[in-house]
Amino acid sequence: MCDVAERSVLARHVRRVDGVQAPRLVATDVDGTLLDPDDRVSGRAAAVIGRAVAAGVGFVLVTGRPPRWIPPVAEQLGVARLAVCANGGVLYDAVDDRVLWARTLDPDVLAQIAEAAAVALPGCGLAVERVGNGAFDDPTPFIAEPDYLHAWPDSDNAVVHRSELLSRPAVKMLVRCPQLSSDAMVAALAPVIGDTADLTFSHPRGLVEISPPNVTKASGLADVAQRYEVAPADVIAFGDMPNDLEMLRWAGHGVAMGNAHPALLEVADEVTASNSDDGLALILERWF
Repeated sequence: MCDVAERSVLARHVRRVDGVQAPRLVATDVDGTLLDPDDRVSGRAAAVIGRAVAAGVGFVLVTGRPPRWIPPVAEQLGVARLAVCANGGVLYDAVDDRVLWARTLDPDVLAQIAEAAAVALPGCGLAVERVGNGAFDDPTPFIAEPDYLHAWPDSDNAVVHRSELLSRPAVKMLVRCPQLSSDAMVAALAPVIGDTADLTFSHPRGLVEISPPNVTKASGLADVAQRYEVAPADVIAFGDMPNDLEMLRWAGHGVAMGNAHPALLEVADEVTASNSDDGLALILERWF
């Protein structure tokens, strides 16, 4: 992904600011981090990211979003190519509209998770995210059973029977129980799921996202860093929700937004301003 000439440019631009080495790879969550409360990339954030990329620094989006929700974000930046999607389950090339790889839950594992969720959270609704070779390759990438109550009003799904939900591999299963907090749901599910899958969430009100074991934003970001031949110590990562925890721990410098979940504030190397106050740009402007 990164040739010899590009690596040479990266090396020339490494310097230190406030005791922290300038990053060679910038990784950022999307919602609540890169995007402001109006779901826009601010002009200030776009400008500093553009300067970083022009200086030879790698840039990657790392998000719980599926690939089909990436193009509108990439268009606002103009410099984004790679996106780790579905909490580490997919690596997507936004320029070529191509899925480079996907990590999936097999149907038998989906069935096990569904049974465990029924025990831990009776009455919960289930949905799954599937992926094809491109962002828009599968006409029904997100399917949900009839009693699944969406966290977002404009969700683009097909309604199916649970048997169809569990019939094919999926990059992510979603469990919805809107009367509970997502923290409470994870606490209930973790003992019955065990090491069958990885649990996290990016929405605080009753939505848990389930991935294959050890598939997290950190594992997806590690693949991208390897492609750029960048060590974890040279990566800066930004996030705001529990699905960003592993990524912030893995990166050499993990930055939590001012609006972040308390769990991120505890593990971050640094806390910046909120996404409404250009917290990401404030950090990157130290170097670029």
